[in-house]
Amino acid sequence: MGAELTNVTAMEPAEIGIVVHEEALMSAVYGLTDMFNVANLKSREQHETNAPQIRSSHWKLGLDGTVTRGFDSHPDLPASQLSALILPPTLKIELQVKRDLSEISEWLRQRHAEGTVVSSVCGGAYLLAESGLVEGRSLTTHWSHAEQIARKFPQVNVDTDKLMIDEGDIITTGGMMAWINLGLKLVDRFMGSTVMLETARFMVVDPGAREQSYYSVFAPRMDHGDQVILKIQHWLHGANTKGITLQMMAERAGLGERTFLRRFHKATGINPTEYSQRLRIAKSRELLERSYLSIEQVAWQSGYDDSNAYRKIFRKILGISPSEYRMRFSIAGGQRPPGHADAVPA
Repeated sequence: MGAELTNVTAMEPAEIGIVVHEEALMSAVYGLTDMFNVANLKSREQHETNAPQIRSSHWKLGLDGTVTRGFDSHPDLPASQLSALILPPTLKIELQVKRDLSEISEWLRQRHAEGTVVSSVCGGAYLLAESGLVEGRSLTTHWSHAEQIARKFPQVNVDTDKLMIDEGDIITTGGMMAWINLGLKLVDRFMGSTVMLETARFMVVDPGAREQSYYSVFAPRMDHGDQVILKIQHWLHGANTKGITLQMMAERAGLGERTFLRRFHKATGINPTEYSQRLRIAKSRELLERSYLSIEQVAWQSGYDDSNAYRKIFRKILGISPSEYRMRFSIAGGQRPPGHADAVPA
């Protein structure tokens, strides 16, 4: 959609509203506002006349649930239909215990019915889910919010492996800093890919696709109350999982395999085999970040005899290859300095 200018003419700016409340991260609110200002500058540099523009506005969510317009980058223009709305990131999801959200939910539904693209970043997904707009659909959020949202809104598919889910009329993004990705997506949509790339270059941010799974950590549930399964989890976390089978885990738990499998999945949300795989991959990530070992050596120390199988599982879980992961996140620099006696290929 980068080449198109959706919902906007050359003479009328696309208005992008940002909902502001006491839990919103103001760094994202102001960062998005600044990004859209930069995009306007870059658009004017590229077009002698009728340069596409973005009108940014802030919409304050009051304690009584009302929504009112505050800041407006183009205050001299008459009120217009919102092209997009952004629900910004939050550190905590506490709005639901502070107020009745029925009015903001209705307001969001009305804007969506008018053709406004509704989007969220991180914890902003809670307000989106509360509105009912994503029932039967998928959204992404920061993994720390995922369980709470999934528990309260079972009709919503919460997918935290994705940094962004763009369904056209609904866009959700994951991490706290994913407002950068969302902002660039909206610049691309309403002003074109050339302006988007120039904006990213000017702000020195990466316009490329990324996935939240690159950054997430394996943090399995341990507050489920099943003491037998918890003991197995503790054992797996403290052991080398190489060679550990379902039968071995079931015997250690004192349960039949089918009973153990059912109870393990009920307690943790995943099956024992996937759990073990994620533990191995978590160990390998640390080796990739902090050691000079080759990929083959990392695979071996993580419990994989076959480095090709390791690469496939790593990519399946994280959406990126071990080598690419090392290039992005290595603290050690990926390989020993040239001439070092222990130098190995990365």
